[in-house]
Amino acid sequence: MTRLATSTGRRGHSEDDRVPRPRLLARLFGGFDVLRERNFRRFVTGQVLSLVGTWMQRVAQDWLVLELSGKDPVALGVATGLQFLPIVFLSLWAGVLADRVDVRRALIGLQTLMGLCALALGLLDVSGSVRLWHVYLLCLVLGCLSALDAPIFEKFVVEMVGKEGIAKAVALNSMTFNVARVVGPALAGWAIAWHGTGPVFLANAVSFAAVVVGLLSTDPATLHHRQPVARTPGLLRAGLRYAWGDPDLVLLLTLTLVVGVCASFGTAVATAAAKVFGSGAGSFGLLSTMLALGMLAGSVFSTLRGGSAPSRPRALVTGSAAALGALELAVGLMPNVWLFGLLLIGAGAAATVFVVTAHSTVQMSVSEDVRGRVMGLFMLVLLGGTPLGGPLTGWLADVLGGRAPFVLGGAAILLTAGGVAAAFHRRGERPPVMAPALETSES
Repeated sequence: MTRLATSTGRRGHSEDDRVPRPRLLARLFGGFDVLRERNFRRFVTGQVLSLVGTWMQRVAQDWLVLELSGKDPVALGVATGLQFLPIVFLSLWAGVLADRVDVRRALIGLQTLMGLCALALGLLDVSGSVRLWHVYLLCLVLGCLSALDAPIFEKFVVEMVGKEGIAKAVALNSMTFNVARVVGPALAGWAIAWHGTGPVFLANAVSFAAVVVGLLSTDPATLHHRQPVARTPGLLRAGLRYAWGDPDLVLLLTLTLVVGVCASFGTAVATAAAKVFGSGAGSFGLLSTMLALGMLAGSVFSTLRGGSAPSRPRALVTGSAAALGALELAVGLMPNVWLFGLLLIGAGAAATVFVVTAHSTVQMSVSEDVRGRVMGLFMLVLLGGTPLGGPLTGWLADVLGGRAPFVLGGAAILLTAGGVAAAFHRRGERPPVMAPALETSES
């Protein structure tokens, strides 16, 4: 029989009102329980290495574009756009693909192709034959592959951990992503300084092998696997009809879209550093690091509390969005760069908590046979806001000043979060359950 912690009699505590230490630790570190799943543990190990390599390549790629273009910022914007635009055009169709194929095999193929893209760019670079159009072409190919990969990746995570582990897996993936976001650029800066950009691309190509090995070593018999949806006309329409028929999902996607557009921190921070505080690259780098640390803190928080999923997930979604809006608005009003950076940490943490909670709530609330299509729509709304938010942020900063993107963006998020919270309240809170699929001939 397990012996519970007993009171020493101090401060009036009794044996019954003390929390057993094992249970307390389980609640604190419950988000890591999902690593007990052998398949997921192996996959995450490879994913960490690959994400570090991916962030290293992003830095090296930007530097290479600037070198090849004579430090032309327009060329850098073209390269970034070529990687993000495919998300807008392919995410929905990628969701259909995720519902129709064996996702493990599809991921093996996609990760291999992405590794080959990094290998090709690395070989072109180290041989001295790389040209700007080579980089553009590989950015476009990589963007297409990444757009196809995202919904398939989301569905495979569920197959590895099951419905019960979704919240923990999403939070842990967010934490590994943000750890790589801090570590990768630092390693890239050192590697570029000593060896140039070419070896960085080659290192990223090798890092993809870690993911492929993890996928190949997965035991298919232990996966929570369902048969792919049969190929029939109208699969995409059926998925969109399913999403539109769930008012809660429509409200959540609307809030996610507003956050995606109005929290374009990359462009806004760079503009504020230059136009508001008159700072150079050093201050911009410091502010970017503080934002990244805030996002890492938010993902760590989400992972540590993953063992106790919220009984009212919609309240946490709207609450974290409201906190993000309020903090972003306050960031824009700060009188000096240090207070600006400190509040930016809080905004980054709130943004990550919102994304993780919204992500896991969508995952847990949709029917299995439309999961890929709904997650494709979610990725479109979340990531597709970046190509719109970036130019909008630049326009607002140019017309109204560098503080405007933060003040107006934060106010828009805050108002939307309040409206969505009121709509949720009228509908009544519901626990995360698998909603039944629509009865349609297409699905």
